[in-house]
Amino acid sequence: MGMGSEQLGFEGFASAEPTDRLFFAVMPDPRAAEAIAQTADRSRRMHAISAAPLRTDRFHVTLIHIGDFAGLPRGVVADTLRVGEDTAAPPFEVTFDRAASFSGAAQRKPFVLQGGEGLDDLRAFRRSLWDRLIRAGVKPLSRIEFNPHVTLLYHPASIAGQPVEPVRWTVDELLLIHSELGRTKYNVLGRWPLIAGR
Repeated sequence: MGMGSEQLGFEGFASAEPTDRLFFAVMPDPRAAEAIAQTADRSRRMHAISAAPLRTDRFHVTLIHIGDFAGLPRGVVADTLRVGEDTAAPPFEVTFDRAASFSGAAQRKPFVLQGGEGLDDLRAFRRSLWDRLIRAGVKPLSRIEFNPHVTLLYHPASIAGQPVEPVRWTVDELLLIHSELGRTKYNVLGRWPLIAGR
């Protein structure tokens, strides 16, 4: 089943406005999440940013944005769950060592953590996930190009790229997340451990 599958709307009817987002992600462990929060606080002080950082439980790297929907499509959820279940990879380390603004709406530019070679294994993992999604018949909203990042906060000013104290963690699971748009609520629909030796 693909993107045209039946949606889980209210009493079978889906509104035109998207209410639900579906994406694959990896998340930092609690120690790394705290380090990310500290990086956000240091950056706020350095650049006199008044905007609050995201909560530590919302720090993540979006690997593939499947789509935004008015009600979750049953077929897309089933297809993406099967792709997650087929994941066979060992854990790997990621390192984020730069911070910069992304372009965005005038009052809502993402200020993010980025990295270089320390994210090569993440890029390879994501490419494998992308290829398996395409073979499963799911056409993601994301593009094949991938710029891995962790959003720290949103701020209207553009802040040039700068080095930061490296934040590292070992990615040991893949998550499929349902975000309830406008409610800042994440529901984990699938969680698959990465196992050494695979």
